[in-house]
Formats: sequence, C-alpha cells, structure tokens
Amino acid sequence: MKAQPNQLMLTLRDDFRHHLEQFYASLHLAPPYNSIEKAIRFLSTAFQQKSEDEQKQLTIHLPLKWALFEQAFLESGLPLKHRGIICRLVQSNQLTDLPTQYQAFTKPFLAKP
Repeated sequence: MKAQPNQLMLTLRDDFRHHLEQFYASLHLAPPYNSIEKAIRFLSTAFQQKSEDEQKQLTIHLPLKWALFEQAFLESGLPLKHRGIICRLVQSNQLTDLPTQYQAFTKPFLAKP
C-alpha cells in the first residue's frame, strides 16, 4: 500500500518534532515551544510545495530530509532561543554525545554573530 502525501507529511513532522525534543532534552533546556511550532509549520509548508516525487525522496533520503530540517530550524528562529547557553555548550565541545545528524541544529551556534 502506498503512503499518501498527507501521511508522509505527518510522519516527517513527527520525526522532526521528536528530534527537536531530543536535541533540547540532551541540552537540559526547555524547548521554546512557540518556535518549535513555527518550525513545524515551515516544514509542513515546504513539504507541501514539493512534487510528489520530491516528497517521497524526503522520507527515504536522509541528507535531503536533514537539509529540510535544518532549513526549518533556521527559518523558525530557533537558533536565537537559548543562544548564549547553546553557543557555550557547542563551542566548548560539551555535546559529544549528540547524534551526528544533529549538526544541522548545532551548526548555527558555531557561526560568529
């Protein structure tokens, strides 16, 4: 049975939310819920604007999916929340136990303002 685009979007959204929650939990910080919701809305809109083939690719091709996750993270303003704390953690290499793909979330904190 083939997955419908709506179901693909819901699965992608749930996956993104899960990773964001894990990321903030690993930092021992409360997630900025309004910005997370904004990121999920951006992700949904970006997903819906893609062709059916592109949507399917997002669900099976991890680099494409994580590129979209990173874009949604940036567009939502999440890198502006808890910026000082997260910058210090990232720049001091205290986050060595984060999954590699979470670099999509930590990269903005390595850049100089």
